[in-house]
Amino acid sequence: MATITKNRKAVAGKFDANKAHTLLEAANVVKSITTTKFDASVDIAVRLGVDPKKSNQMVRGTVSLPHGTGRTVRVLVLCTPDKEAEAKAAGADHVGLTEYIDKIKAGWTDVDVIITTPSVMGQVGALGRILGPRGLMPNPKTGTVTMDVGKAVTEKKAGNIDFKVDKAGIVHASIGRVSFDSQKLAENAQELLGTIMKLKPSAAKGTYVKSIYLSSTMSAGVPVDTRSAN
Repeated sequence: MATITKNRKAVAGKFDANKAHTLLEAANVVKSITTTKFDASVDIAVRLGVDPKKSNQMVRGTVSLPHGTGRTVRVLVLCTPDKEAEAKAAGADHVGLTEYIDKIKAGWTDVDVIITTPSVMGQVGALGRILGPRGLMPNPKTGTVTMDVGKAVTEKKAGNIDFKVDKAGIVHASIGRVSFDSQKLAENAQELLGTIMKLKPSAAKGTYVKSIYLSSTMSAGVPVDTRSAN
């Protein structure tokens, strides 16, 4: 029989795992049960009633969290020389084209977001096998293939996140840090849920939002009332 640790016993008494909480209540619980010594990420998992294998039921988009994610976002802009100054002025960490394409081909992917312009997607497309599995492939639907690279960089740095339903029909996203005020975490979560609701596929039948859980790095998941999505 597995031994229940002291921390796990303490956590078990702080919330009812069978009760559906409001977003604010869930945020308070997550903050109270997080025992990591670092500023843990607070994540949300939304299970949807869609079949991701069908293209007309894919849920994917971007959302600007009102209070950001609390993490430093490293941005690479792959562009032609005429766009480099704009990208650098907006705060991009890396700017260039050929030299970075060669670095990526050699295995370098030490960035969080890659933004590019339509004119160079032919060259960037060849990196699909490397960038795709890491979630770094630029895509017009997420605002990372655009002529307005300055705006895109600013948004990504400020807390604009991409999300996509996975093979199990779940959207996973980070909505802040444990150090955030509970109200800010709840507002970030609400913004994401509102966007997911707007993206409901017309082909999806039955219950759209089946379950919502809030958790932090290494913490237990706290169930959220699905009515929060509305």
